[in-house]
This record gives sequence, C-alpha cells and structure tokens, in this order.
Amino acid sequence: MDKVRIDKWLWSVRIFKSRTLATDACKSGKVKIKGANVKPSYLVEREELVEVRKNGFDLQFKVIDLIQKRVSAPLAQLCYEDLTPAEELNKYQDWFVGKASAEQREKGAGRPTKKERRTIDDFKWSRDASENAED
Repeated sequence: MDKVRIDKWLWSVRIFKSRTLATDACKSGKVKIKGANVKPSYLVEREELVEVRKNGFDLQFKVIDLIQKRVSAPLAQLCYEDLTPAEELNKYQDWFVGKASAEQREKGAGRPTKKERRTIDDFKWSRDASENAED
C-alpha cells in the first residue's frame, strides 16, 4: 500500500472524529499539502507534510505510516509526526487565561440593568487594556 485517501488517513489516525468531518474539512479547504488545498480523494504518500486547520488552530503533520482502518490512539500516534509549532499549540492557553469561571450575581438580583451592564463592560475593557499594556 503506497497511497491512501487523505480523508481516510486523517480519520484513521484520529485527527478527526469521523470520516465525514475529514471529508468536509478537505472540501472546505482546511487541509493542504504543499501549500495547495486537496480534495478528499487526494492520495497521500509517506513523508508528505499535511497542514490541517481545525478549531482555529493550524496543525502540521508528517505522514510516517499509511493506514486505512481506524486504530487506537497509541497506535495512531506512531503513524504521524506532529510538527505543529509550539506557539500554535499555546494559542489556546493564551486565549483561555482569565476565562476560567463565569461571573456570578447575588441570588435574586436578576439581570443587570443597561447601566450596570455598561459599568461591567467598562470594567472588563479597562482591565483587558491594562493587561495588554504590560506586555
């Protein structure tokens, strides 16, 4: 087996949960090889670099082994090398900082009024601006 369909390979190495999702990603231009969008029927070979845009992240994988059937996660990881840059992997952590819990209001206080909402937004905006200024 020298070649495998790209949608089948992405599904079998667990990049996508279903083959349909892998196919849709290819059709919408979120999978690239050599900088060009590929169709789901593209036949991927060993040593090729696959770029995938998934959930706002630009992931990069080098094809090591070709498989057609979905395997367990430990076996799937042996079939590719993750070449995604560290800053891309840290993008989620950078975005998530300070967003751990939702705001709470006193029980029975109801929804904020328009004036209270503006005050809350101004407070959040000034806090975000001061954090960005420190960078």
